[in-house]
Amino acid sequence: MINTGDTAFVLISAALVCLMTPGLAFFYGGLVRKKNVLTIMIQNFVSMGIVTAIWVLGGFSLAFGKDFHGIIGNLQYFGLSGVGMTPNPAYGPTIPFLVFFFYQEMFAVITPALITGAFADRISFKSYLKFLVLWSIFVYIPVAHWVWGGGFLAQMGLVDFAGGIVVHVTAGIAALASVFFVGKRVLQPGESTAPHNIAFVALGTGLLWFGWFGFNGGSALAANGIAATACVNTDIAGSLAMIAWLVISWIHEKKPTMLGVLTGAVAGLATITPAAGYVRPWGAAIIGLLAAGVCYAAVQIRIKLDWDDALDVWGVHGVGGILGSILVGVFAISSVNRTSGLLQGNLHQFLIQVLGVAFTALYAFGVTYLILKIINVFESVRVPMEVEIKGLDVTLHGETAYL
Repeated sequence: MINTGDTAFVLISAALVCLMTPGLAFFYGGLVRKKNVLTIMIQNFVSMGIVTAIWVLGGFSLAFGKDFHGIIGNLQYFGLSGVGMTPNPAYGPTIPFLVFFFYQEMFAVITPALITGAFADRISFKSYLKFLVLWSIFVYIPVAHWVWGGGFLAQMGLVDFAGGIVVHVTAGIAALASVFFVGKRVLQPGESTAPHNIAFVALGTGLLWFGWFGFNGGSALAANGIAATACVNTDIAGSLAMIAWLVISWIHEKKPTMLGVLTGAVAGLATITPAAGYVRPWGAAIIGLLAAGVCYAAVQIRIKLDWDDALDVWGVHGVGGILGSILVGVFAISSVNRTSGLLQGNLHQFLIQVLGVAFTALYAFGVTYLILKIINVFESVRVPMEVEIKGLDVTLHGETAYL
């Protein structure tokens, strides 16, 4: 039976997740150089339109339709056929199935948008549109089915409360693959890649943090104790990761920076995502602290190896998603949500989490690299050098963010 409170809660949560994509646009827009602000913002906003169309025209059905040998769903829900007011017992038994569709749509929208931070400043818009479509179909949708739609990883017992694997691991590892394929940015002598507007980054972080309560809390699919636990854990992990990152970066870089505060918060929020509805608040605190240390180390390794992941998508989202997904197998408590980890003697769950993360990462990396390679056969994924030097806003879109 439909519960109006649960329905209202998930609808609001979906709206919060929707807000995260514009929030990401501001977050990334502030981090890039001012000559490329609108380019990365349009890449984020256009995902809202293109992925919605994909989701309606079969994407949702392939992710959540009847399972075919653990690999993919069928097309029973094509064009929203059979997706209406009646609840689906497997996907939110107290909310209309249409509400579940709407909620999951917002996850599908933001995931490929996350990748744009890795190849910022140097990919053509036409190539990005092709990448957006192909990546959503061949990476996001299959992984969503494997983990959330009754696919083989779910059958093995893998859990991912709100997208540590489905969202952050896939996007973060895809980001790394795109960095290797596209190559480093072209810089003029003395040109800096420092963020051009940290106030934009702060605005984006605030919107993301606000939306994350819908991202994690709404994944309970009901206004209940699990949702409350997920929201509290989200706030604790984000807050402690923010503080820990500030301390670590202050010691390492000799100055407390606003950018460090903001990046640390996002790292904590990404890392708690897969565990938010499975751990107690003390577990979320430990996960937040670990997120700061591990993700900060990943960023430093990236710098040392000279990988041009422009906005540290791999180091923050990819590594955070991997860490959090594995830590579910450590800190999950059965009294919270019927899943236990190593602390309760469940080695099997820990091993399943590690296996699921490893397989998903390898799949996302390989297919992402292949998609870019195929696109590049027909047209260059990367813009010409003169376009990159002048800036993509003016040359590709005929617009500037500032007069």
